[in-house]
Amino acid sequence: MLRQLFGLARRASRTAAWEYTAPLGAAKPITTSATCNSTNSHDVFNVHVEGPNNNWDNKFDFSATNYKKVEEIISRYPPNYKRSAVIPLLDLAQQQNGGWVNLAAMNRVASILEMPEIRVYEVATFYTMFNRSKIGKYHVMVCGTTPCMLNGSREIASALTSHLGIGVGQTTKDGTFTLGEMECMGCCVNAPMIAVADYSKGAEGYSYNYYEDLTPADAIKIVDTLKKGGTPKVGSQYRSKAEPDGVVSEGKWVPKKGGETTLMGEIPGPYCRNLDEVPVPA
Repeated sequence: MLRQLFGLARRASRTAAWEYTAPLGAAKPITTSATCNSTNSHDVFNVHVEGPNNNWDNKFDFSATNYKKVEEIISRYPPNYKRSAVIPLLDLAQQQNGGWVNLAAMNRVASILEMPEIRVYEVATFYTMFNRSKIGKYHVMVCGTTPCMLNGSREIASALTSHLGIGVGQTTKDGTFTLGEMECMGCCVNAPMIAVADYSKGAEGYSYNYYEDLTPADAIKIVDTLKKGGTPKVGSQYRSKAEPDGVVSEGKWVPKKGGETTLMGEIPGPYCRNLDEVPVPA
């Protein structure tokens, strides 16, 4: 019976999830409820999975530097509401723990905030910003909402799966990259785009950057630069801001004819009528 239910769940998810083409020789991409729900979390089913690094015997504690951050975060709330700090403390724990929160990290947060452990588990499994299983040093998330999809996010996802040899929800064998999918990240005007969470330097060097106006070649260049320890250009790869200076079309950047449009020059119209003129009676 359980197998039948699992099979139904998998078949239902296939109808809603993105369809990625797996590279030759690579494992078939995971297609589950996690991908069809369009989440940046790479977890297939957001439940606890006992493992060597995720059990009751593991130990976790914040570093001395991060304890100073813990104290600062808790100080933002009244003493009787300090459990309101659960989300930022889980975020800090995830940064220190290499991009995921195991059972020990959640229990430490519960202990610091003097709240039931189950309450912390509920938060960590509800918000997709928290990863409940180990991920790579770089969490690469492809936006899958309509504007990005219309401008080529599927091609970007396909290029990344082929180049990295993994599917959505999977991690490269060297532990460098985990590929995920995420819903709207608020950069529709610069679509398509990806976000990269960098856990390679711990909480002190953590970064979460947007890379916008991407072609498939740009996306591959970004992950290659990160792998070499470089710093890719953050934001739009082709314009300095969100001005209508061009668009990604069919995998290429197409500049706008005439260059940038600003309010410092002559505005091309259409124009409003002169509001100072008295209308002529009909």
